Amino acid sequence: MRRALIRRGRRWLYIIHRWIGIATCLLFAMWFVSGIVMMYVAFPQLTDRERLAALPPIAWERVSVAPDRAMAIAGVKNYPRDLRLVMLNDTPVYRLTDWNGTHKTISAIDGHLIDGITPEAALAIASHHPSALHPQMIDTITRDQWSVTARYDPLRPLFLVSLGDEGKTELYVSARTGELALDTTRRERVWNWLGAIPHWIYPTVLRQDGATWRLVVLWISGICLVVAVTGFWIGILRLRLRRRYARHAVTPYHGWMAWHHITGLIGGIFILTWMFSGWLSLNPGGYFAARGPTRDMAIGYAGHETPDIATTLPSMPPSEAVEGRFVWLGGHALLMLADRDGRQTTVDPADGVATMLSDDDIFAAAGSLLPNAAMTARLRLQEFDAYWYPHHSERLLPVLRVAFDDVAQSWFYVDPRSGDILGRIDNSRRAYRWLFNALHSLDLPLLLRYRPTWDIVTLLLSLIGMIVSTSGIVIGWRRLRRSS
Repeated sequence: MRRALIRRGRRWLYIIHRWIGIATCLLFAMWFVSGIVMMYVAFPQLTDRERLAALPPIAWERVSVAPDRAMAIAGVKNYPRDLRLVMLNDTPVYRLTDWNGTHKTISAIDGHLIDGITPEAALAIASHHPSALHPQMIDTITRDQWSVTARYDPLRPLFLVSLGDEGKTELYVSARTGELALDTTRRERVWNWLGAIPHWIYPTVLRQDGATWRLVVLWISGICLVVAVTGFWIGILRLRLRRRYARHAVTPYHGWMAWHHITGLIGGIFILTWMFSGWLSLNPGGYFAARGPTRDMAIGYAGHETPDIATTLPSMPPSEAVEGRFVWLGGHALLMLADRDGRQTTVDPADGVATMLSDDDIFAAAGSLLPNAAMTARLRLQEFDAYWYPHHSERLLPVLRVAFDDVAQSWFYVDPRSGDILGRIDNSRRAYRWLFNALHSLDLPLLLRYRPTWDIVTLLLSLIGMIVSTSGIVIGWRRLRRSS
């Protein structure tokens, strides 16, 4: 009876792996090839550095409306998520983001609410981009492949402008607020059709509905995880290291089947971990916390919940500033000025006098991030640690790290120059770092410390995965031809 059950179990093991594998082998091959592309070409996004470089200097002499008045016009009754003073072409404006994601733009000249710009204004805005040579309007779009996610919803529709440069840069300008939303280059657009789009199963028609896309990818990756588990199990069952097969072979297979068996065993653990971590990246069950601070944390850190910043503005701030960001830190209002190169200066918004933030000031404000927990560590990091490192995006150094004794064992990383909270790590995010970043992206400290090693190891493992997938495609095709 027991042997019969074992034989039946093995038979179903082979059936499941064979037929689901035939249905998904192209997906495996696609993931390995596209993963290699993604090692070197990221999905397009507008970074802070790119955004600042495309802004003209603030015309301070034209600013007549104070930030407090702008927030009152916008109907903001509590501390906003973000408040900035920038130029909308030749007009100084306040850009305000509330905690519900709403974007509002208010003229700093007369206080009127701006709720739309013309195509001519969009071209003028695009002309300030450092890559702009001959800006031309391409189209007005609601959504396309590069602006597909919900993060752009408050800015839609979007003007799509060609900058006429050698890199074929295209700039997305919000038709509602005039904000720069995104820029893409021809290199990014071409390579992402071979990289992120197939890897994430990211066609616009599917990705525009975030909930449906997430459900589809969860099911697809979950089914493929079953293929990987059953394949590795079969590989172990069919391997003989002692009582070998004919001609002292460790595998009973020949040709493509032998390649599939042996490479599947060599790379099986990595394929399993890649599939599992990829599935986990969609946060099934919502276990992993968000990276940034919550509204309550931000308000506690600001030390001030009411939206008053300053009733007047200084007459002559630094003329090279292209952005002024208004914040509260530990109960004190601050104005963070940034130039086109990203250099920041902190001033008092009431008189324009430069002020220096000390580490002690920031640590004192950070104590209110979690009022029901005690601060257990306050460090100034001069080197990257296991959770703050620059592999996939820019990371600042030095950085302050604050730790608390709450249940989640929370850490916060803070920019010592501006006091900005750059990231939050708790137990769930630590688990994500090792279950996804380490297993899926191979972000292991030893490999990252010697970067060529990371490239070589990742490429070799991807090549093994491609051999397993390609051999599976050939085997599956032959099986289907025999069955037809």
